[in-house]
Amino acid sequence: MIVDASPFDSMSAMHFASRTEFGYELSPFGDALQRAKQHSEFIDLTVSNPTRCRFDYSAIPLNTLASEASLHYDANALGMLSARIAVAGLYSGIDAERILLTASTSEAYGFLFKLLCEPGDAILVPSPSYPLFDLLARLHDVELIKYPLVYHDGWQIDPASLEAAVTERTRAIIAIHPNNPTGHYCSGMDRAVLDDVAQRYGLPLIVDEVFLDYSVEDSAPSFAKADAPVLTFVMGGLSKLLALPQMKLAWTVVCGSDQEVTNALQRLEIITDTFLSVATPVQAALPAWLSVRAQIQQQILERVTANLIALDNLIRGTVVSRLRVEGGWCVVLRVPAVMDDVALAISLLDQAHVAVHPGSFYGFPSKGWLVVSLLGNPAQFAEGLQRMLQLL
Repeated sequence: MIVDASPFDSMSAMHFASRTEFGYELSPFGDALQRAKQHSEFIDLTVSNPTRCRFDYSAIPLNTLASEASLHYDANALGMLSARIAVAGLYSGIDAERILLTASTSEAYGFLFKLLCEPGDAILVPSPSYPLFDLLARLHDVELIKYPLVYHDGWQIDPASLEAAVTERTRAIIAIHPNNPTGHYCSGMDRAVLDDVAQRYGLPLIVDEVFLDYSVEDSAPSFAKADAPVLTFVMGGLSKLLALPQMKLAWTVVCGSDQEVTNALQRLEIITDTFLSVATPVQAALPAWLSVRAQIQQQILERVTANLIALDNLIRGTVVSRLRVEGGWCVVLRVPAVMDDVALAISLLDQAHVAVHPGSFYGFPSKGWLVVSLLGNPAQFAEGLQRMLQLL
């Protein structure tokens, strides 16, 4: 008897979603980085993990993680009220009922994309900015449309470019305050532009403020205002505020009219209740931890400032210059635009055993820009810069 072939025979190989086809081979830069890390004199000028930078965390009362409160599960979808009250204390005039907790700002972005977007909808994101958005958008079937930031004695939003980026499928505008890696805060004019475009097109704002407290050469207030002119989601988290990325707690403040905030939070409560991702111990510890944040932040600001001064001294009279750092943990360098920046970064890895980031990783042109972290050990930071300068 002849048996017809099954229509499913061609499906015998396991199927994975196309959104996860990331490409798993190391890039030339990644390959060079792995080689350089094997060298005993390797210096990483891209370090972004503060827990590897020898800061003193003794002020953090870790015993609070073992409190009796950690043994009682409060399945509040938005997060324990005591933790949200502590977060509300970071802002002016914000009610704890307008705050929700997540395990990270990345998770918060995902929840907001679920809240605001159908598959194929678009989010506006500034460029240059952190490349994580590309991956987050892909995983949530959202299109990213970049609006360019322009540099004229400081970074700013070009109003015409922002408005030109809006399409019928646009569902939100992202702003980063201060931006990573440019280190600039949104100015009063930038805020006015964002509010104007958002209001006219009926779009909410998503404002990432994880580096807000790290003012270096300038400062600016939070976007978190109870009476924000448009629906605004303001993010923060322990990863930067307390330099504790391993503790996995972030928050989103929902601002705007009472009706819009209520509608958003009702939907977000269902989304967060589906995952319930934030552990109880860190929520219970949060009020005590936030009370000592200045002791951690002061160390980081002193490190960042000292490394910035060292950088200025080392590049004085050379072919390298830097852009202004208003806030954050990194700095953008201008270098001679004679070589592709990825090729230059690979050359620095192979010849000087120093890691820097090509500017193009963040949306800069492919020649003339490098990005370095200001978090590292000052002696190693200076040594790495000296090696870099010798090859430029």
